[in-house]
Amino acid sequence: MDFGVVFQCDPPASAVVELSVKAEDAGFDYVWTFDSHLLWQEPFVIYSQILAATRRVIVGPMVTNPGTRDWTVIASQFATLNEMFGNRTVCGIGRGDSALRTLGAQPGTIAEMKRSVEVIRSLARGETVTHRGQELRLGWVENGALEVWVAAYGPKALAATGQVGDGYILQLADPDIADWMIGAVRRSAEEAGRDPEAIKFCVAAPAYVGDDLAHQREQTRWFGGMVGNHVADIVERYGAAGSGVPKALTDYIEGRKGYDYTQHGRAGNTHTAFVPDEVVDRFCLLGPVENHLARLEELKALGVDQFAVYLQHDAKEETLAAYGKDIIPVFA
Repeated sequence: MDFGVVFQCDPPASAVVELSVKAEDAGFDYVWTFDSHLLWQEPFVIYSQILAATRRVIVGPMVTNPGTRDWTVIASQFATLNEMFGNRTVCGIGRGDSALRTLGAQPGTIAEMKRSVEVIRSLARGETVTHRGQELRLGWVENGALEVWVAAYGPKALAATGQVGDGYILQLADPDIADWMIGAVRRSAEEAGRDPEAIKFCVAAPAYVGDDLAHQREQTRWFGGMVGNHVADIVERYGAAGSGVPKALTDYIEGRKGYDYTQHGRAGNTHTAFVPDEVVDRFCLLGPVENHLARLEELKALGVDQFAVYLQHDAKEETLAAYGKDIIPVFA
């Protein structure tokens, strides 16, 4: 199992770079960041500095979207970074959430996302694509490589992931829900004539190592609010019964009153009181080292290839060190 870490691009950007170096030193394989330009600093600028300061970690957004950047620009950004640093990027992508909603726009369609995956990946690899009625190619790309991993919850998005994604990103660490989601992606891949075993599966969630569960829950309760925001969007579209999403994932959002994007992904935010302790414990990895090891073994048995640690709490460096010392070596 690989390990990743997910940062927000809060200023100063130098701090994100420094934490990325510490993550690599601790044995992490991937460095991801949020991509929401009104809430945080521009990630692609920071990626160049992370890649320059590290030797082997793979870097990319969790997640970008096809609505705030032209698809050809996204491809060129990845291809340029890969030319400079040796194919060390990955593209996480979704329909768009905070980056679009803070602009007063709605997430894009699944069809747009699917097509963007194909265009971005092909261009970054130096291949020719037909886009906007034109034959396009980045003629300067040589030996280009890029994987595009899709973040999804709803049934149609999961189906699209199986059809076009090189990987699947699930933003919660509940084994039962992960089993259902991974199964849906695999079935879709098989139906599309693809090898379901070739798709990489990444589970991303907050992790906090220690004994003070009450404090850890308060530092990570924001995550249940973020996930609930995505689930509420699916329920609004299909209804709880027709959403196709496991009941365990839809039940807890009944008390949800709304969502404030100015507090998106931040510890201590004021709009996640509806998230019960049980959900925090299921969605996140909390408690002593043995809790983390047990959950990670469950996820690995389901076919999870990477666990990515959301580090949006008050013990970032301590968590990196604990994973580097006591957890990553077990799965090396």
